[in-house]
Amino acid sequence: MSPGKLRVLFLCTGNSCRSQMAEGLLRETAGERFEALSAGSNPAGYVHENAVRVMGQIGIDISSLRSKSINEFLPPEGTPPDLIISVCSGAEKDCPTFPGKVERWHWPFDDPAHAVGTDEEKLAEFTRVRDEIRESLQTRLVNLDIPLSADNS
Repeated sequence: MSPGKLRVLFLCTGNSCRSQMAEGLLRETAGERFEALSAGSNPAGYVHENAVRVMGQIGIDISSLRSKSINEFLPPEGTPPDLIISVCSGAEKDCPTFPGKVERWHWPFDDPAHAVGTDEEKLAEFTRVRDEIRESLQTRLVNLDIPLSADNS
């Protein structure tokens, strides 16, 4: 962890789509201010290929990220984040209690992995959710007087 950076952990159930996209977006747009992390309450064990694709479309490579458990951030082995943002209701309910002061926010997004239709329609759902996450990051962190850097896409 870099001194002065707020550790933000995005939590979803599988840590394969939404939380991975949020981690990549925050790291890319405001990595100088935040340490972006993600985890799942029940990790899928992979990062969804469509999440990788739609992030690549805006120049962010999340292909090297891995699906990990929230337990990796629990003491004594893990270092707790400063802020946990759950991006689905299941993860919000399953999030363990961390010692000390860990702030928790809930920003629910649709799970694009459940999209139905053609490959193009499924990819469009991933794109929609990615853009909603990006907008939430920009507007909700700006309200804290912690502005994100300029949007590069």
